[in-house]
Amino acid sequence: MSTSATPEALETFRRETGEWLDANAPESLRGRGDDPLNGVWGGRRWEFRLPDEKLWLERMAEKGWTAPQWPREYGGGGLSGAEEKVLRQELKARRMPAPLIGFGLTMIGPTLLQFGNEEQKREHLPRVCRGEIRWCQGYSEPGAGSDLASLQTRAEDDGDHFVVTGTKVWTSYADQSDWIFALVRTRHEGARQEGITFLLIDMASPGVSVSPIRLISGSSPFCETHFDAVRVPKRNVVNGVNGGWTVAKALLGHERSMIADAFGASSGGSGRRKTLPQLAREYLPGSDGRIGDAVLRDEIARNEMDTRALMLTVQRSRDAARAGHQPGPESSLFKVYATELNQRRYDLLVRLMGPQGLGWEGPGFAESELRTTREWLRSRGNTIEGGTSEVQRNIIAKRVLGLPD
Repeated sequence: MSTSATPEALETFRRETGEWLDANAPESLRGRGDDPLNGVWGGRRWEFRLPDEKLWLERMAEKGWTAPQWPREYGGGGLSGAEEKVLRQELKARRMPAPLIGFGLTMIGPTLLQFGNEEQKREHLPRVCRGEIRWCQGYSEPGAGSDLASLQTRAEDDGDHFVVTGTKVWTSYADQSDWIFALVRTRHEGARQEGITFLLIDMASPGVSVSPIRLISGSSPFCETHFDAVRVPKRNVVNGVNGGWTVAKALLGHERSMIADAFGASSGGSGRRKTLPQLAREYLPGSDGRIGDAVLRDEIARNEMDTRALMLTVQRSRDAARAGHQPGPESSLFKVYATELNQRRYDLLVRLMGPQGLGWEGPGFAESELRTTREWLRSRGNTIEGGTSEVQRNIIAKRVLGLPD
């Protein structure tokens, strides 16, 4: 239930929330909420690793707490920003994992709430909240990455449908997803941005095929997605034909904030994920209990301070979002800072672990700190995915600092 934001009402909400969690949060999942990148993505093909993960999702979805601040009529909890913060705190106190994660909650959901029509909201948002549909993103193309406006995947008018033909690349988890939100070209004359349409496409449609891409790290969520004369109902257009660029920019703000949030939290180290100081003391012990290498000790301290500053700043942005503020150009600041900070963290890990971090696979290399080589290689892509650092700096220069072109 939504309450007024008085201290007394929030305290009552906190007590009732804690009581409900104590009665309904599966004991087997407590202590598993330390890694924000690891959780239940849902969808038609999702396989639960533990039976209680399904139970936890069902119970939280019934409360609307998989998307606490979304309106109740779309499957959310209808909570205020202050109430949602209390819920997060109570979950963290019990070290409970989020019942559901994924692009449906962090990207297409908020975008449909802002730009979708009533039919689209009622069709898609409740299924996101229940974890029934998994979404992926169709933006980049083989010839249109950083210069996204040059995309060439075309959607040709055919009565009540568009016929989509083209290729998207770096579509994360496309091989496991049910729907894709994609940018397509519906007009070739005039400004490039004014001929782009935002389209929702069922991945089970005839003509959709997916090819996974393997990275140097040995595995990858990335795929190439092909559309061969795929028929898509026009009712799946968001914000009108040729009105997709506005939607695309808004969604990118959500994406960049999500990336910064995830990297900041994972770099912070909690629970089973060891911090840099913990690992340094383990692999480079000094005689007095301090990290033996003074230079490395200084760099680790700087990384820890930068991580804490990022997490506090992202928290401030979260609070603004709870108050109704849409992500703006500040999301580009977060994206640059968080991804480069994550790369510096893995550079330090490689140095402090030395040959002990060179394991690739097999027994003993399941924990993240023992897969340093794989993770270091994977981190090279952080400053490319979601918009390169160079593109983000251009956005910051123009829209934050007000510098001329």
